[in-house]
Amino acid sequence: MRRTASLVFAALLLLTGCQSAYYAAMEKAGVHKRDILVDRVEEARDAQLDAKEQFRDALERYRSVVQVNGGELEARYDALNSEYLASEESAKAVRQRIKAVEDVAEALFDEWEAELQQYSNASLRNASARELARTRQDYRTLIQRMQAAERRIEPVLSVLRDQVLFLKHNLNARAIGALKGEYRTLQGNVDQLLRDMQRAIDESDAFVRRLQSGN
Repeated sequence: MRRTASLVFAALLLLTGCQSAYYAAMEKAGVHKRDILVDRVEEARDAQLDAKEQFRDALERYRSVVQVNGGELEARYDALNSEYLASEESAKAVRQRIKAVEDVAEALFDEWEAELQQYSNASLRNASARELARTRQDYRTLIQRMQAAERRIEPVLSVLRDQVLFLKHNLNARAIGALKGEYRTLQGNVDQLLRDMQRAIDESDAFVRRLQSGN
């Protein structure tokens, strides 16, 4: 157990060191943490836009499997399984992009906080401190929206996963009929996910505008 904990700690130190080295190298190249934060927020927004389309497609594929008569059951299962796997990849991309936003935001705010102590002009220091507080509050709103949308993903994946597994071993008309009752549940989950993702997308755009304009 101690060895495992030590390895995990070492890995975290290495990851932190890599991030610090990356930010330092970018700083030397004239790319500041604020710029990286803007880029990563936009990348997270784009990942959520892609996920919105993917989950919408998955819902439509599920509907076609359980509500449309005719067609080879094997082909319908394969199509649904493909949508499920693509949805899992979209979910992974969203999680990774959110984590990347959190990493650079933490580094930016730590740096900003530390640099407040370097001012000799109290007026400028206070103005910067107010801007830091405002940006932090804007960021909290943003990350909460992103995380709220991300939490909606698993209930959708869970329903899709169950149905795909069920169909895998029960490829018959009766099995298709048994899945029809889950369509409304899945539709409700997807609809809520899409709404929450759109809120996060809108908040991302607003955050980037405020960060770039300074207003």
